[in-house]
Amino acid sequence: MVFALVLLLLAVLLGLLVGPVQIAPVKLLTLWSADQDMDGRVLELIRLPRVLLAALVGACLASCGAVMQGLFRNPLADPSLIGVSSGASVGASCVIFFSGFGFLGSGLGLPAIAIGAFLGGMAATAVVYRLATSVTGTSVSTMLLAGIAITALAGAVTSLFSFFADNEMLRRISLWQMGNLDSANWHRVMVIAAVVIPLVLVLPREGRALNAMLLGESEARHLGIGVEQLKRRLIVLTALGVGVAVAVSGVVAFVGLIVPHLVRLLIGPDHRYLIPGSALLGAVLLLLADTGARTLMSPAELPTGVITALLGAPFFVALLLRQRRGLVS
Repeated sequence: MVFALVLLLLAVLLGLLVGPVQIAPVKLLTLWSADQDMDGRVLELIRLPRVLLAALVGACLASCGAVMQGLFRNPLADPSLIGVSSGASVGASCVIFFSGFGFLGSGLGLPAIAIGAFLGGMAATAVVYRLATSVTGTSVSTMLLAGIAITALAGAVTSLFSFFADNEMLRRISLWQMGNLDSANWHRVMVIAAVVIPLVLVLPREGRALNAMLLGESEARHLGIGVEQLKRRLIVLTALGVGVAVAVSGVVAFVGLIVPHLVRLLIGPDHRYLIPGSALLGAVLLLLADTGARTLMSPAELPTGVITALLGAPFFVALLLRQRRGLVS
């Protein structure tokens, strides 16, 4: 945890100082002062909101990924299994296609695309949960299958929007699905902070219950865990957190999958430490990815989701190969 905190501090400093405009470290001392120069304004209005947004989104996705992996008892699970990301893509694509800015308006500093993405993610999760719930309870395996079906259906709907969209609409849909933090501002930071900060404080309290779930649902019930209430609570919290994160940043791949798996290999499967550790390293990963997106092709910017996928996929494959060869305990 100490190592992760140090990495997070270094990643924050790197994100603040590095970019198309290089900023001297001494400028951090004049942040929010009355006599700011241009570098100070860049720090206050552009860099700091973007760094905070990246850290909050990364922490949210990674901690929710750890929760989903524990709930599904599968280290290869991620938050998209319950349909949040795919539903958000449909919502955002619908708003872009129908140019619904005037109809939906904006609230809390968020554009209509973000609102549509959030509503789409919540609707998809509600459908998945309803399909998996019966009089006997909620089946995790049925939820997984329902999530796969809803994700496929949402992908088809999004592709249908893309097929009929003009060039400008198609570009906006594609860029949103790649994930990007270039529209970061203080309004978005406050909105996601109001959700993510309580979330990362509450989720570790479910660590003991998730540890019991690793033994199986029957064993968890014998240990006094309210399994159905736990499932409902975790799905609602995960859907809320990931829905807000996807709404403000687009679809950022691999953070919710690779970070919990990496933390599990380093410190073990105890969710009391796995969830907060995943939140810290998730923030670090997305901060570094966003810094790379801003600097690799400066002054142009790469989508942050592309960077996380380019870094995450090979690293994840290498991690699996090392584990298979017995080099990782």
